[in-house]
Amino acid sequence: MTTDTEPRFLTQPDGTRIAYHHTPGKAPGVIFCGGFMSDMTGTKALALEAACKQSGRTYTRFDYRGHGQSGADFESGTIGLWRDDALAVLDQVTTGPQVVVGSSMGGWIMLLLARARPDRIAGLVGIAPAPDFVLRMWDGFSDEIKATLQRDGVYRAPSEYSEEPYAITLNLIEEGKQHLVLQQPLPVDYPVRILHGMADPDVPWRQSLEIVDRLQGDDIVVTFSKSGDHRLSEPDDIARLINTVDDLACRTPNSRE
Repeated sequence: MTTDTEPRFLTQPDGTRIAYHHTPGKAPGVIFCGGFMSDMTGTKALALEAACKQSGRTYTRFDYRGHGQSGADFESGTIGLWRDDALAVLDQVTTGPQVVVGSSMGGWIMLLLARARPDRIAGLVGIAPAPDFVLRMWDGFSDEIKATLQRDGVYRAPSEYSEEPYAITLNLIEEGKQHLVLQQPLPVDYPVRILHGMADPDVPWRQSLEIVDRLQGDDIVVTFSKSGDHRLSEPDDIARLINTVDDLACRTPNSRE
């Protein structure tokens, strides 16, 4: 029997096991896409799960390969592979329309899901979304770091969020360029909400304006928190996130899985 602390797994074609938790309930469901080197046990993922359980709504959280309880080595991961993991969860674990929530890098994955499965999207909620971040990352690297990447294939960047450094691979950057989403208009016929802290040191809040400029839709709202950081995990931030997701979910008629 699966408990709250024991994930289920789905197996990708290459044998990698992807860990997930799924709570059945009414539609539309909510699926959470975490950030770079994050996992499905973070504050936002668990807070949304608790809120969805309380309202009887379907909810899914998962770990990309190399993250959390999923298999594979982190350094072998790429945007394309992490997108494929999210697609597998969307296709094999969930049914019906979904409100997709993407945090940081998960905002890029969220947009890739929307591009691949537009008929499954009931709405999008980006939290400090970071689509196409490999371009900004590369441009921000010093010549010394770029030389390290070219020589070693990996640069281990210090992190403010973990004792372990971030392993940035040259393959991550080069492969990520194949999945850019801000280079052309993005048609959306569903509501989109973006939450971003203006004190975010990692993803400039003005990037959310660039995302909005690319989105072709009528129901798009951006909310800025002047004191908000990158994580947006303070109580007020969590309450705003839950209310935003619930508002979008309630726009779609309820049904059982």
